[in-house]
Amino acid sequence: MMDKIHVIDLEFLNTEEAIASFLVETSIGPILIETGPESTFEHLIKGIQQIGYQAKDIQHVLLTHIHFDHAGAAWKFAELGASIYVHPVGLPHLASPEKLWNSAKQIYGEEMDRLWGKMSPIPESQLIAVEHEQNLIFGETQIKALHTPGHASHHIAWKLGNEIFTGDVAGVKIENGPVVPPCPPPDIDIQAWKTSLAIIKAANPQSLYLTHFGVVNDISEHLDALSYILDDWANWIKPFYQENKAQKEVIPLFMDYTQKQLAREGCGKELIQIYEYANPSWMSVAGLYRYWKLKDQGRL
Repeated sequence: MMDKIHVIDLEFLNTEEAIASFLVETSIGPILIETGPESTFEHLIKGIQQIGYQAKDIQHVLLTHIHFDHAGAAWKFAELGASIYVHPVGLPHLASPEKLWNSAKQIYGEEMDRLWGKMSPIPESQLIAVEHEQNLIFGETQIKALHTPGHASHHIAWKLGNEIFTGDVAGVKIENGPVVPPCPPPDIDIQAWKTSLAIIKAANPQSLYLTHFGVVNDISEHLDALSYILDDWANWIKPFYQENKAQKEVIPLFMDYTQKQLAREGCGKELIQIYEYANPSWMSVAGLYRYWKLKDQGRL
């Protein structure tokens, strides 16, 4: 049986093509890659139903990493009996999400519910830690885990045949816009990220499935462009970090810089707004400040 892949648009903030979830039909039933946040759960269920399944039919959920926009609704499927597959570093945070939630609440404040919804603990008996290059078998379907840090220390890209579900490690690319790197704190490590891009390239995929958003077929061109823009953004931030300039002063400057980059690539205002929903500028300022700080301290 050929595994059929469905892209489900989660309509995050009532916007198309900001966050995706992927349903894979296998000989033992559907599996889900990415859940999105709990705030978009109803859109996800609607998408699953349109394919011909119910939420309770999803008994295997594979997460690329534990950030809310990728994993926030995983607990809803666990409540229905699903097993949740995750990087070993991410597993404790899904079993006890309080630290994850509280640190995010410091950032998002009153916006938490609107953006991400709720998050509840997942019983450890339903959480499965997956090692690098481990193969998961679902009936006739085999999916290989590729540990791909750089964006997050707990990041996995999932390889199914000639397709790779890349989470955030292969960047954000919406419609005909350029690829850009999501760089939130606290784990940005550009050297590790470039090694991860090499891992993906070496796996020789035909297609990349990006959570933000959709399918990429020009693999080398896409990954090389991402590597370039990673350096571009990091080097743009570096002098502000070195001058100890307040991040809140840098954010509007960086937003202007990145929006002009997108505009030069032919993106209109609406598409630029979707990029901002999928990859908020201020998060990359915070993430890249922290990257340079850790570099200075010799911790990277």
